[in-house]
Formats: sequence, structure tokens, C-alpha cells
Amino acid sequence: MEDVIPALLPGAEPDAPGLAALELLYRLVAAVELTPNVAVHSSDRDGVVRYWNRTCAELIGLAPAEALGRQLTSVIVRPGYEGEFAATIAAIWRTGIAPPPREWPIRRADGAERWVCSSHFPVIRDGVTQQVICMELDVTGRKTDELALLRAGADFRRLYERSTDAIVLVRGRRIIDVNPAALRLFGCDGRERMVGHGLADFSPPQQPSGEASSTRQEALAAQAASDGNQRYEWLYRSCGGGLFWAEVLLTSVAIDHEQLSFAVIRDISQRKSTERTLTMAAQVFENCRDAILILDGACRVVAVNQAFTDITGFAPADIIGREVPSLRSGVHEPAFYQEIWDFVVAHDHWEGEVLCVRSNAEEYPVWAALTAIRDGAGKVSNYMAILSDITDRKQVEEHTRHLAEHDFLTDLPNRVLFLDRLQQALATSRRQHTRVAVMFLDLDRFKAINDSYGHQAGDVVLREVAARLTRCVRGVDTVSRQGGDEFVVILADIGGADQAAHVAGSVMHAVGQPMKVLGQEIALSASIGISIFPSDGHDVDTLMRHADVAMYHAKQNGRNAFRFFSPEMNAHVVERVQIENKLRQALANNEFVLEYQPEIDIASGRTIGFEALIRWRHPERGLLQPDQFIPIAEASGLIVPIGAWVLREACAQARAWRDQGCPVVVAVNLSNVQFIHDHLLQYVDDALAASSLAPQFLDLEITEGMIMKGDEATIDTVNALHRRGVQITVDDFGTGCSSLSTLRRYRLSKLKIDRSFIDDIMREPDDAAIIPAIIAVARSLKLRVIAEGVETAEQLRFLQQHGCDEYQGYYASMASSEPDLRRRHP
Repeated sequence: MEDVIPALLPGAEPDAPGLAALELLYRLVAAVELTPNVAVHSSDRDGVVRYWNRTCAELIGLAPAEALGRQLTSVIVRPGYEGEFAATIAAIWRTGIAPPPREWPIRRADGAERWVCSSHFPVIRDGVTQQVICMELDVTGRKTDELALLRAGADFRRLYERSTDAIVLVRGRRIIDVNPAALRLFGCDGRERMVGHGLADFSPPQQPSGEASSTRQEALAAQAASDGNQRYEWLYRSCGGGLFWAEVLLTSVAIDHEQLSFAVIRDISQRKSTERTLTMAAQVFENCRDAILILDGACRVVAVNQAFTDITGFAPADIIGREVPSLRSGVHEPAFYQEIWDFVVAHDHWEGEVLCVRSNAEEYPVWAALTAIRDGAGKVSNYMAILSDITDRKQVEEHTRHLAEHDFLTDLPNRVLFLDRLQQALATSRRQHTRVAVMFLDLDRFKAINDSYGHQAGDVVLREVAARLTRCVRGVDTVSRQGGDEFVVILADIGGADQAAHVAGSVMHAVGQPMKVLGQEIALSASIGISIFPSDGHDVDTLMRHADVAMYHAKQNGRNAFRFFSPEMNAHVVERVQIENKLRQALANNEFVLEYQPEIDIASGRTIGFEALIRWRHPERGLLQPDQFIPIAEASGLIVPIGAWVLREACAQARAWRDQGCPVVVAVNLSNVQFIHDHLLQYVDDALAASSLAPQFLDLEITEGMIMKGDEATIDTVNALHRRGVQITVDDFGTGCSSLSTLRRYRLSKLKIDRSFIDDIMREPDDAAIIPAIIAVARSLKLRVIAEGVETAEQLRFLQQHGCDEYQGYYASMASSEPDLRRRHP
């Protein structure tokens, strides 16, 4: 049922009025679908069958799929009465008036003939007949009895006494005899309660039509005497005072040479109740402003109302008889719809909010309710879906929410929304162990602008500053106006203080550009204070206070500047700038070296590969580890040429080892900056060609964060490397939120368990439980698993017990520029 039936997450609870409305619709639809013995079908103005319930399929011998879309006269044949039936239907379309019920002979699909009592009525919307509903009751048995009764002649008395239908003998206006069935029907304890009275005496003063019962009864009796018989429906009152509906066949007969009348009376109260319910259901179905779909047990659409077409743009002919999945909108993942079905299976009902797509490809929100309809045996026979277009409501809600959360002057997030986003940014940073910067910005001498040019000019300046600030940050960042000339910026997921400093510099430059305001050129500057999470505070209030303090110091030190909260951070930024300058010279001066850490096959203890780890022999500070310079290289873009050098050196070393009789794989880390670079594939090809190394001996490690992006460019790059024969490993696996569906899209070779989980094996055993889960994920994807950071025998034993394939870490060997290729490891 995937896309046509939308929603919130399973378990959404409707309010009381909504629940009552759904319950009413449920009862009405269930009445149409499940009422026993009443065949219900409908046709449009062209005579095409648009609805066909289960009883109709049983009566005629045609399943809904065989009847829907065909001409009604071709699926229900009325032999000898085709012209009369066509005239009856034409009159309904012409007048919009339902004719009295009538009996017709029909021929089933298998050729058998039956008698049905048919009730036709129009379904009207906006004063125009939209379709004609027919309810047909199989009366073959009764018809056979009646015909036999008329032919019985001398055997009349015997049939009279044994008939299951009530029979009342009438001479003139008085009842002269009744059979046992009549006493049971009228609830009378003896014939004397009825004999001597008229049929009108067992009727209310007026019939539902408003006509007096006595007057109408005389007219019908006269018509029966003239025509031989007369069939009609009548509301009777029993001896106990209760009202019931009956169908009456009043016939003139000769018994013992005397002309009498007899009335065959059958209780049709249940049928009339059903007709009222079905009539109401049809009118509600057609006139409901919400879209309604009726599905069979196989999720094929059997009926839709006009509102469905109005809301979705799909005509009934486009979907009736088709399975619902063919209407897939593609807005949500298949798992979303499966959750809905699982909930319906468990609870028979689900409702919630979801996005759908109209026939013109326009997305729109709906509130959807899906209900299972069960038959008398408790089995699901149908489903009902109700879709309410909530576009207008959502737009009003969104507008109201926007006004409540945004500054009226600049349309930037106000303090309420800002604090909410900062809380979210801090929560995400805690989970992912990243940093967040808070920048507090105050325009220098803004009061002078208001005093000199007026508040109107000041408002123009504030709007322009807001626009410039927004252009200086990323989409994931937030710019907020706190009031007056104060702005605050959230820089989410930053690499460090240098990135915040870069943004602060860009902001100061943007704000400092002259602007024309009311014909005057105005020059501005800003003072900025910066605090960093988590080093400058762990909560919103502390970070805001520290950023404000830093901004105050920026103003105290001459304005038009930015300051970090702590002197240590300022010193760190200066250091980063110096390192960046040195990095630009390091490649040319051959200051980089590679060390190799072995990757061990756990089962055999053999070294099957090495991870290449870069080191920088800094001319002043000595040997630097990657975490001391790689982040700076990534931020400055220098990681691309450095990474290309690492690829060439590692491939050349792996080829040299192979020539020495040690064919091992060399693993090279790719930063995200390298991976998305336009020339990555060329760098890989060049390194392999220059070294003559077979591609299967090169293993490129990419971060889980890159895999999680899941965009087409990432998939294309991984596939291109796979086609070359290069192995692909997902590094630091488990620190992100990768899903199986995401991983399946990539041609991977191996998952590397992040060292933080290895540390937890002895320190936090409960947290280490994720390791078997990662291994299970790898097995399901037919990938190998390697663990990094193994330092103890206990950690290795844990990995062995849970089926890990490989490991690396100090327990086997530290990284070395000249590793032992042939050593056996534990």
C-alpha cells in the first residue's frame, strides 16, 4: 500500500472528533462491503461498472476485477427485460429520483437464471447525479414459491398452512383467515387477534410517504383486483405495537368458487435497514470532501470517490483494479510504508501525516487513516483509506511558526529559535565529538548611524548586515539577530578555532564594505567575540556568556577585530597559521616520511598488509604525528598534493615488497577533501602505473562520514575505484550512523572498527557489544572486518571469539619505516 496511504510514525492517536468520524465511515464502508445477501454495484453515466462488492461477485459469478470497467448490461443480463431496464436507468439519470424496488430475472455468468429484487437510487453531489447505486437481493426461492402457489389451485390450503411466508386471506376489507406464519410475523397469539380486522388496522395511521394508511390500502386493493395482483412495500404495526417493514404481494384468487384476495407478506425490515445504511454510505462516500479509497484484501483499488480525483488528480479509471504499490509516490522510503502495514496488521488501524504526490508531480501533505475491514469470520476482506489534504493547514502553521521564531525586521531566527538550534548543535557535537563555535557580533558605533540618519536608515543597515552575514556562512550554520545591533552566529561541526577565525575574518570584511543608505554612503565595522564548545563551555549559557566577554575585549582593544575567549586559543590560531606556511614548503623539501603498521590475519598470525602512516620531520619541532598537521592541510587544501605523494610512495613500497617475495596489501587513508577532488582517480591511476603495482594490492580507506553522504558522486567514485580492482575500506566504522541500505549501495571490501570500541572491550564491556554487531553487518554484506588500536591480548581474544578477520595495533607492532615483513604475530 506504500505511497497512496500516507502518515506519521505508527501509533499516532487521533482526537475524539476525528475518531468518531472515522468510526462512522468505517461502519458505512463495512456495511457496503460486508452486508450478507445484498449485492451492491454502481455505474456511471456511460453505464460503466465502477463498484462491485463481494456479494455481487457471488450472485453474478464475476469477480470485481472481471466486472469493473465493463458495461453493466454486459455483466448483468436481464433476459426479456433489456428495454425496460434501460428505460428505468435512463429515468434515474434524467430525474434524479429513485424508482420503487422491482423484481427482475437475471442470467449469471455461468448461464444459470435467478430472480432478484433490485433497488436503484442516484448518488447526488452538488445537485447533479454522479452515479447510480443498485442493491440486489436474490429472491429466487420466494419467486419459485409464489409461482407454485399460483399454480397450486386445489392444493392451495396445504401450501397456505405450510408456507414460511405470512399469508392473509381477505374478503372485502376484512381478514377472514391467517396462516401460522402470519401469526408469528405479527406477533399475535391467536387467529382471533387478526380475523375480522382490516390490514390497515395493523398499520400506523400514516405511511412514511405521508399518505394515510387506510386510503393507500384501499387504492392498492383496487389495483390488485383490476390487475390480478399488486406488489408493494408497507410499514406494519405488530400486535405488540412494534413497527416493521414488509413486502406484500396482494393477489385475487378463486377458492371454493369464491373470489377472495390473499396477501403474501414477508418481513423486509433488515433489508430496509440495510438499504438506508447503504444509501447513507454511498452519499457519504461520494460527497465526502476527503479522498476515500476502498481496497480489496490483495490491496487492489475497488472504488474511489470524487474527492480522490479532486485531491490527487488521478481519475478512477487510472487506478481502479490496480494494486496500490503501482501508485508509488517515491517521497518516502519503502521501510516507512512497511511500518504502516505492520501497524495495521497488529492494530487494524493507523493514521498519521505523510507527503504524497499529485498526478502533476506536485508534492503535498495529507493526513491519512488506514483501516482494516474484517468479515464475519474475522478475516480482513477490505481496507479503507481516507486522505485529507492538509496543505492549507500546514501553510498556516508554518507561517505562524515562522513569525514566532524569526525577527520581524531582518527575518533572521530570533532568540527563541537560535537557542533551540544551539541546543541541537551541541547535542550533535557531543555525539560526534566535534566542535561548535558561537560568534557574538556587535556593530561598532551603530548608535551614531541612528542619531545621524534616523531609525529608518538604521533599519536598512540592519537588514543589509543580516544579508551579508548570511552569505558568509554555510547552510548548516545559523545567523540570528538578538536585538538592537547585536547578532549571534552558530558555526556547527567545525574543525577547530582556525575555521572560526576564517569565518570571522570573512564576516568583518563583508560588514566593512561601504553601503548606500538613503543616498548616503555609510562605513561599518564590527567587533566579534568567539567561544568554542567544548573547551569554553558545555552549555548554552556559558558559551553565550564567554562569547560576549570575548566581544567586549575586542571592543576594548580598538574595535573592528575578533577575539577568542581564551588567550590560549589566540595563540593556537597563530600557531596554525605558522604550520600552514611551513606545510607549503614541506613537500618541496622532502620533509614527509611514511611509516607502516602491519595488518595481521587473526586466524594465521600472518602479516597480510600494511597501513601507510605519514609523518612530518619538522625542521624545528622534530617528528610530528598526523593529528598535528593533517587538519591544517585539509583546511588549507594542501592535503591534495600531500595525499598524491603518499599514494605514489606507498604503491612504490608495496611493489618493492612484492619484488622481495612478500606480496602484501598497502592501505592508504583518503581524507574527505581528497576523495571529492576532481583528480582523485587520475592520482590513483598515476601511482599504480608509476609503481607497476597490481590494483588489488592497494587498499584505500575512506571515512564512514563520506559513505553516509550517499550522493551519486560518492557512489560513482567508489564504483570507479572498484572497477579498477582497488580495494575500499570504510575507516572508523561505528562512529557514524550508516545503515545497511546505505552500505549496500557501495562496492566495498572491508570495514575497520574504530579504536574507541576496542578501548571499550575492557573499560566499558557494555559499550563493546557493538563490535559483534559490526561484524554481523559485515558478514551480511560479505565484507571482511579489521580492528584498529589492539593493544592487549584480552582485546585480541575478544575479537577472535567474535569472528573478526584482521587487526592492527601496538600489540602486534608499532608503525615503522622498515617493518618486519615475515614475522608471525599472535
